[in-house]
Amino acid sequence: MDKWKESEMGIRNLSENIILVELPTDRSERADELKNLNEIISDKCQYDVIVDFYKVEIINSWNISNLLILRDMLEDAGRKLILCNINTLTRYIFVVAGLSEVFVFADNRPAALAAIRETDSPIIANP
Repeated sequence: MDKWKESEMGIRNLSENIILVELPTDRSERADELKNLNEIISDKCQYDVIVDFYKVEIINSWNISNLLILRDMLEDAGRKLILCNINTLTRYIFVVAGLSEVFVFADNRPAALAAIRETDSPIIANP
């Protein structure tokens, strides 16, 4: 069984190769959630990931650091990371930090799914 199915984190499969992460409102829970997500992806990097910020008011440097680590792992595996439902203040933080061109943003979940499906995801060979 997958680690996120065993836990009560806001991580779930949308399809065979797409994970949706609903970040929590609480800052410490959000940091833990992103750290756990990075551990899951480092074990099995066969998923595209959508991170939904609809509960998030503002992010901190720890959150950004974990998102950068996640992005790098996914990019190295030929997978995608899409951030969606980001409020204006949080989006501004990405712009000021010079990260607006580093991440892919979508207005909502359907747009994030469309962004993932725009190009073919890599074919994972069966072990």
